[in-house]
Amino acid sequence: MRTWTAMAACVALSAALLAADKNSDPSRIGARDVGKGINFYSIEKEIALGRQLAQEVRRQSRIVDDPLISEYVNRIGQNLVRNSDARYPFTFQVIDADALNAFALPGGYVFVNSGLIQIADEEDELAGAMAHEIAHVAARHMTRQASRSTLANLLTVPLSVLFGGWGGYAARQGAGLAIPATFLSFTRADETEADYLGVQYMYAAGYDPAGIISVFEKLEALARKEPGAIGRVFATHPPDADRIRKTQKEIAEILPAKSEYVVTTSRYREMRERLVNLQSARKPEERPTPPRLRQP
Repeated sequence: MRTWTAMAACVALSAALLAADKNSDPSRIGARDVGKGINFYSIEKEIALGRQLAQEVRRQSRIVDDPLISEYVNRIGQNLVRNSDARYPFTFQVIDADALNAFALPGGYVFVNSGLIQIADEEDELAGAMAHEIAHVAARHMTRQASRSTLANLLTVPLSVLFGGWGGYAARQGAGLAIPATFLSFTRADETEADYLGVQYMYAAGYDPAGIISVFEKLEALARKEPGAIGRVFATHPPDADRIRKTQKEIAEILPAKSEYVVTTSRYREMRERLVNLQSARKPEERPTPPRLRQP
C-alpha cells in the first residue's frame, strides 16, 4: 500500500514539476495548463458574470470615450491577449479616475484608470500593468478565488441553491448593486503568478519586460510618498522592493534576450498627451468617484 502511495505521490510531483516547467517557457504560451484548480464556474458562466460586473463598473464610473484613446489602449491590450494563455475575448476600457490602478473582471473585461496612463511615460510600462491584469484572467484567479470562498462557506449555502447547481449560485454571487470585493482581491500566490505570467506576455508581444519593473518602482515610490495614492487592488500585494527583485530575477532566468524590444512609440506619446490634456480641461466638480466595492 505504501509503495502505491509513494508512486502516486511521485507521479503527482512529476506532473506538478512538468506543469511548472511549461509555465516557465514563453515559447509554449497558449499551450499550457494555466488556470487549473478548483473552479465552480464554467467558462461560459465566467464570461457572463464578467459581463454583468462590467456593466456595473460602467454604470458607476465615467468611461473615457475619446476614440483615439480608446482605440489605442484596446490595441495594446489585444496584442498582449494574442500572446497570452487566455481563452476569452477581451475588452479594454479607460476609466476617468485619478487612482493609479488597473483591474480585470472575470471573463476578459479589463479597465485602466486614466491616472495610471498618466504616470506610464513609456508604452511598455502601461503594457506591463495590462499584461498583469490579463494574466489574472488567463489564470482564472477571480472565479477560483470565489470558488474557494464558496467552498469555505459551504455550510451557509441554502440547500435549494446547492440542488440548483453551482452555476446558479455563481450568478447570484455577482448580482449585487456593487462590485463584490471577492473578484478584485487576490492572494499573494495569485499576484505572484500574475507577475510571472505577465512578464512573459509582455515579452511574447515584443515589449521590454523591464517596463513592468519601471511601473512597479513608480508605484512603490508613490505609495511611500502618498499612502492611499495607488488603487485598492494593490493593497494585498503592494509593488514593494521584494516584489520588484523577484520579478527582475524571473526576467533574467526565463526570458531569452532579444536584439530589440518595443519601449514606446510616437503614437503612444500622442495618445497619452491627448489624455493628459483632457484631464487638465476637466472641471473640479466633474471629478468622478471610483467604482464601489461590496464586501462579500
